[in-house]
Amino acid sequence: MISNELGRNIVNLILFQVGWIYCAMETSFTSGIVAFVFVVVHLTLVSQRRKQEVLFIAAGTALGSLLDGINLNAGVLEHPAQPAWTPLWLVGLWALFMTTLPHSLAWLGKKRWLLFIFAPIGGPFAYWSATRLGDTSFPDPTVSLLALAVGWTIVLPLLFTLKRGIMPGTSAA
Repeated sequence: MISNELGRNIVNLILFQVGWIYCAMETSFTSGIVAFVFVVVHLTLVSQRRKQEVLFIAAGTALGSLLDGINLNAGVLEHPAQPAWTPLWLVGLWALFMTTLPHSLAWLGKKRWLLFIFAPIGGPFAYWSATRLGDTSFPDPTVSLLALAVGWTIVLPLLFTLKRGIMPGTSAA
Protein backbone atom coordinates (compact mmCIF):
# COMPACT_ATOMS: atom_id res chain seq x y z
CA MET A 1 0.00 0.00 0.00
CA ILE A 2 1.24 3.49 -0.84
CA SER A 3 1.64 5.51 2.36
CA ASN A 4 1.94 9.01 0.82
CA GLU A 5 -1.40 10.74 0.05
CA LEU A 6 -0.06 12.49 -3.05
CA GLY A 7 1.33 9.20 -4.33
CA ARG A 8 -2.02 7.48 -3.72
CA ASN A 9 -3.86 10.24 -5.61
CA ILE A 10 -1.45 10.07 -8.54
CA VAL A 11 -1.74 6.28 -8.81
CA ASN A 12 -5.54 6.57 -8.49
CA LEU A 13 -5.68 9.17 -11.27
CA ILE A 14 -3.42 7.13 -13.56
CA LEU A 15 -5.40 3.92 -13.02
CA PHE A 16 -8.65 5.77 -13.72
CA GLN A 17 -7.41 7.54 -16.84
CA VAL A 18 -5.81 4.45 -18.39
CA GLY A 19 -8.89 2.36 -17.57
CA TRP A 20 -11.26 5.04 -18.87
CA ILE A 21 -9.42 5.39 -22.19
CA TYR A 22 -9.25 1.62 -22.66
CA CYS A 23 -12.96 1.13 -21.89
CA ALA A 24 -14.03 4.08 -24.05
CA MET A 25 -12.03 2.76 -27.01
CA GLU A 26 -12.76 -0.95 -26.62
CA THR A 27 -16.40 -0.98 -25.34
CA SER A 28 -16.36 -4.74 -24.83
CA PHE A 29 -16.89 -7.34 -22.16
CA THR A 30 -13.10 -7.66 -21.91
CA SER A 31 -12.64 -3.96 -21.20
CA GLY A 32 -15.16 -4.29 -18.36
CA ILE A 33 -13.04 -7.06 -16.85
CA VAL A 34 -9.91 -4.91 -17.26
CA ALA A 35 -11.68 -2.04 -15.46
CA PHE A 36 -12.46 -4.31 -12.51
CA VAL A 37 -8.84 -5.53 -12.44
CA PHE A 38 -7.80 -1.86 -12.20
CA VAL A 39 -10.24 -1.42 -9.29
CA VAL A 40 -8.59 -4.37 -7.50
CA VAL A 41 -5.16 -2.81 -8.13
CA HIS A 42 -6.51 0.46 -6.74
CA LEU A 43 -7.86 -1.29 -3.64
CA THR A 44 -4.48 -2.99 -3.14
CA LEU A 45 -2.23 0.04 -3.68
CA VAL A 46 -4.33 3.08 -2.82
CA SER A 47 -7.20 2.28 -0.47
CA GLN A 48 -6.61 2.60 3.25
CA ARG A 49 -10.21 1.75 4.19
CA ARG A 50 -10.90 -1.20 1.90
CA LYS A 51 -14.14 -2.49 3.41
CA GLN A 52 -15.77 0.93 3.39
CA GLU A 53 -14.40 1.74 -0.04
CA VAL A 54 -15.62 -1.53 -1.56
CA LEU A 55 -19.10 -0.79 -0.21
CA PHE A 56 -18.93 2.78 -1.56
CA ILE A 57 -17.68 1.64 -4.99
CA ALA A 58 -20.42 -1.03 -5.19
CA ALA A 59 -23.23 1.34 -4.20
CA GLY A 60 -22.07 4.15 -6.48
CA THR A 61 -21.47 1.77 -9.37
CA ALA A 62 -25.01 0.48 -9.03
CA LEU A 63 -26.40 4.03 -9.05
CA GLY A 64 -24.27 5.14 -12.00
CA SER A 65 -25.00 1.97 -13.96
CA LEU A 66 -28.71 2.55 -13.41
CA LEU A 67 -28.32 6.08 -14.81
CA ASP A 68 -26.47 4.80 -17.88
CA GLY A 69 -28.99 2.01 -18.37
CA ILE A 70 -31.76 4.60 -18.37
CA ASN A 71 -29.76 6.74 -20.81
CA LEU A 72 -29.21 3.79 -23.15
CA ASN A 73 -32.86 2.72 -23.06
CA ALA A 74 -34.13 6.31 -23.44
CA GLY A 75 -31.96 6.84 -26.52
CA VAL A 76 -29.67 9.42 -24.92
CA LEU A 77 -26.73 7.12 -25.71
CA GLU A 78 -26.43 4.63 -28.55
CA HIS A 79 -24.16 1.63 -28.88
CA PRO A 80 -24.15 -0.75 -31.86
CA ALA A 81 -24.96 -3.71 -29.60
CA GLN A 82 -27.94 -1.82 -28.05
CA PRO A 83 -27.81 -3.84 -24.84
CA ALA A 84 -30.96 -4.23 -22.75
CA TRP A 85 -28.90 -3.62 -19.61
CA THR A 86 -25.89 -1.47 -18.92
CA PRO A 87 -22.93 -3.23 -20.59
CA LEU A 88 -20.07 -4.47 -18.40
CA TRP A 89 -17.60 -1.93 -19.81
CA LEU A 90 -19.85 0.94 -18.63
CA VAL A 91 -20.33 -0.72 -15.24
CA GLY A 92 -16.54 -1.04 -15.04
CA LEU A 93 -16.16 2.64 -15.91
CA TRP A 94 -18.48 3.56 -13.06
CA ALA A 95 -16.48 1.38 -10.66
CA LEU A 96 -13.28 3.10 -11.81
CA PHE A 97 -14.88 6.53 -11.45
CA MET A 98 -16.03 5.68 -7.93
CA THR A 99 -12.40 5.06 -6.91
CA THR A 100 -11.61 8.72 -7.67
CA LEU A 101 -14.18 10.34 -5.36
CA PRO A 102 -12.39 9.52 -2.08
CA HIS A 103 -8.97 10.15 -3.64
CA SER A 104 -7.97 12.18 -6.70
CA LEU A 105 -11.38 13.92 -7.00
CA ALA A 106 -12.00 14.31 -3.25
CA TRP A 107 -11.33 18.05 -3.64
CA LEU A 108 -14.73 18.36 -5.36
CA GLY A 109 -16.44 17.40 -2.14
CA LYS A 110 -14.79 20.10 -0.07
CA LYS A 111 -17.12 22.79 -1.41
CA ARG A 112 -20.57 21.49 -2.34
CA TRP A 113 -21.16 24.26 -4.92
CA LEU A 114 -18.25 22.85 -6.97
CA LEU A 115 -20.32 19.73 -7.62
CA PHE A 116 -23.03 21.80 -9.30
CA ILE A 117 -20.47 23.43 -11.60
CA PHE A 118 -18.38 20.33 -12.34
CA ALA A 119 -21.23 17.82 -12.79
CA PRO A 120 -23.11 19.38 -15.73
CA ILE A 121 -19.84 20.10 -17.55
CA GLY A 122 -17.49 17.25 -16.61
CA GLY A 123 -19.99 14.40 -16.90
CA PRO A 124 -21.24 15.23 -20.41
CA PHE A 125 -17.71 16.09 -21.55
CA ALA A 126 -16.51 12.61 -20.55
CA TYR A 127 -19.30 11.00 -22.59
CA TRP A 128 -18.68 13.32 -25.54
CA SER A 129 -14.98 12.39 -25.40
CA ALA A 130 -15.91 8.71 -25.34
CA THR A 131 -18.03 9.15 -28.49
CA ARG A 132 -14.87 10.35 -30.24
CA LEU A 133 -12.89 7.27 -29.20
CA GLY A 134 -15.25 4.31 -29.45
CA ASP A 135 -18.57 2.87 -30.63
CA THR A 136 -20.88 4.88 -28.39
CA SER A 137 -22.69 7.81 -29.99
CA PHE A 138 -25.32 10.47 -29.40
CA PRO A 139 -28.44 10.17 -31.59
CA ASP A 140 -29.07 13.89 -31.05
CA PRO A 141 -25.97 15.54 -29.53
CA THR A 142 -27.80 18.55 -28.07
CA VAL A 143 -30.51 16.48 -26.38
CA SER A 144 -27.97 13.88 -25.23
CA LEU A 145 -25.62 16.43 -23.70
CA LEU A 146 -28.48 18.22 -21.94
CA ALA A 147 -29.86 14.94 -20.57
CA LEU A 148 -26.40 13.92 -19.37
CA ALA A 149 -25.92 17.33 -17.73
CA VAL A 150 -29.19 16.95 -15.82
CA GLY A 151 -28.40 13.36 -14.81
CA TRP A 152 -24.91 14.23 -13.61
CA THR A 153 -26.13 17.31 -11.74
CA ILE A 154 -28.37 14.98 -9.74
CA VAL A 155 -26.08 11.96 -9.41
CA LEU A 156 -22.71 13.52 -8.53
CA PRO A 157 -23.96 15.28 -5.37
CA LEU A 158 -25.77 12.05 -4.44
CA LEU A 159 -22.51 10.14 -4.81
CA PHE A 160 -20.70 12.54 -2.50
CA THR A 161 -23.55 12.29 0.01
CA LEU A 162 -23.25 8.50 -0.23
CA LYS A 163 -19.50 8.80 0.31
CA ARG A 164 -20.04 10.94 3.41
CA GLY A 165 -22.35 8.25 4.81
CA ILE A 166 -20.19 5.22 3.97
CA MET A 167 -16.72 6.78 4.26
CA PRO A 168 -17.04 9.60 6.81
CA GLY A 169 -14.02 11.84 7.13
CA THR A 170 -12.84 11.55 3.52
CA SER A 171 -14.27 14.99 2.55
CA ALA A 172 -16.64 17.64 3.76
CA ALA A 173 -19.40 16.99 1.19
